[in-house]
Amino acid sequence: MTDPVPDEHPVLLFDGVCNLCNASVQYVIEHDDEGIFHFAPLQSAAGAELLQQCGLSADHMDSIVLVDGDDCYTKSDAALRVARRLGLPQSGLAPALFVPKWLRDRAYDLVAEHRYLVFGRRESCMVPSADVRERFLAMDDVEAE
Repeated sequence: MTDPVPDEHPVLLFDGVCNLCNASVQYVIEHDDEGIFHFAPLQSAAGAELLQQCGLSADHMDSIVLVDGDDCYTKSDAALRVARRLGLPQSGLAPALFVPKWLRDRAYDLVAEHRYLVFGRRESCMVPSADVRERFLAMDDVEAE
């Protein structure tokens, strides 16, 4: 695996046992042709370290977190910033950043609150395939919640 906290790539932290979150990560991988994004489950030591660097609690499991250099984004800000960097057609969602954050995050929270009920939950974090494994940070320390 790579260095736990790479500076040159934005890192997307995700709930490793959430089926919706895992599907979202797979979507990003498929559409990130340049391999810009790296990934880490929130449940991992690398995830906990990055959360701490962002000033977020280690139990911050209800949101994706985008760590981009010294900047950290959560919820709808993270999702829309990822979409913007993926190019068209996903980048077409970027103008939604002009929608008030409280409104975007309310919709995000509604989905996050019901994600396990609607999409299910895994017993453990996903294990990435060999062709993208180098983009995942320290997967050997992951524990299911």
